[in-house]
Amino acid sequence: MELMQEILMHPDELYPLVKLMLTAKRIEKKTSVWLLQPHWAFCYATLRKVSRSFALVIQQLPSDLRNVVCVYYLVLRALDTVEDDTSLAIEVRVPILRNFYCNFYDPQWHFSCGTKAFKVLMDQFHHVSTAFLELDTNYQEVIKDITKRMGEGMAKFLCKEVETIDDYNEYSFYASGLCGLGLSKFFYVSGREDLAPESISISMGLFLQKISIIRDYLEDISEVPKCRMFWPRQIWSKYVNKLEDFKYEENSVKAVQCLNEMVTNALLYVEDCLTSMSSLRDPAIFQFCAIPQIINMGNLSMYYNNVEIFKGVVEMRRGLCAKIIDQTRTMADVYRAFYDFCCIMESKVDRDDPNATSTLKRLEAILKTCRDSGTLNQRKSYTFSYQPNYNIPVLIIFFFIMLAILLSTKIP
Repeated sequence: MELMQEILMHPDELYPLVKLMLTAKRIEKKTSVWLLQPHWAFCYATLRKVSRSFALVIQQLPSDLRNVVCVYYLVLRALDTVEDDTSLAIEVRVPILRNFYCNFYDPQWHFSCGTKAFKVLMDQFHHVSTAFLELDTNYQEVIKDITKRMGEGMAKFLCKEVETIDDYNEYSFYASGLCGLGLSKFFYVSGREDLAPESISISMGLFLQKISIIRDYLEDISEVPKCRMFWPRQIWSKYVNKLEDFKYEENSVKAVQCLNEMVTNALLYVEDCLTSMSSLRDPAIFQFCAIPQIINMGNLSMYYNNVEIFKGVVEMRRGLCAKIIDQTRTMADVYRAFYDFCCIMESKVDRDDPNATSTLKRLEAILKTCRDSGTLNQRKSYTFSYQPNYNIPVLIIFFFIMLAILLSTKIP
């Protein structure tokens, strides 16, 4: 029902949404060859369960990179699962995190933690280890190095809180900045891209991580038996005495002001991200990198000045995600999308917000970069597009016809 309401409000998103569903089904059929190899069957089935959005872009990578990134992603999700399981004592998790990279060479190793698909991943990690050992040794070394460094960093922050902005930057580096660095090394080893400067590659990961930390405020603060706190005290203590105080209605004004400062902090990495994406040559690698960045920039524009972050999940509607996936092909598309989302955010800035000046300054720098690219007139805006009048009954019938076709069609 919710999806139908979204389509009725944004009918131009119906076609890309159906197209995305068909593409996902086609990719799933194509990967059926791995059913002959249980470890690869497990890896790709689990990939789709732990991240449907990343699963799609990963499976559209060139064949020589697809398996590498699939294993890499599952390894890092497993590491993250250990870190996140607060039902386990810190003294149990710390040695697991620090030595996680050693387990790739032990086909019997597994560790029970997490829930749902993540628990299955951990219980049957031997499938991931088997797949890892089939990768080229150059890729193995990158995965091992990044996992070792990430595990050390996660273990460090299990034993200390995120107090300062420097702590926040350091934790985000371990949690996702290193992931971006590893990906750039894969692209270089494959011979498809030049080796990007480390700082630029790290910024790609930092941007995504800080957006995730903003989004997950309520989930993290409500974690049992012990909450998780990744918002830095140096920022939130300006507004409340305890981080959990943002959950309460009487603190909503202060909560939004703090949120806006967190969003403004994340904007620091946008220009590096644009530089990184503009240097990519391979179309599939470009889409793999650009699509998550655009979607997260869109999410950031939704989070800004939005008290709903403290009440539940705020996420981009599925149709707009599908539209981004369908229309992202070149840097012109990226500049246009970032420009649009920055304009949305700029329109929401309250001049009385204590961080308004900093926010507007950072937004204007990004807008200038997009304008200076000279590409904004090469494509229409898809977030401010004109919505023609549609015959609603016909649209509803068309939707259900396409859904029936999707469910019944056998895709080769």
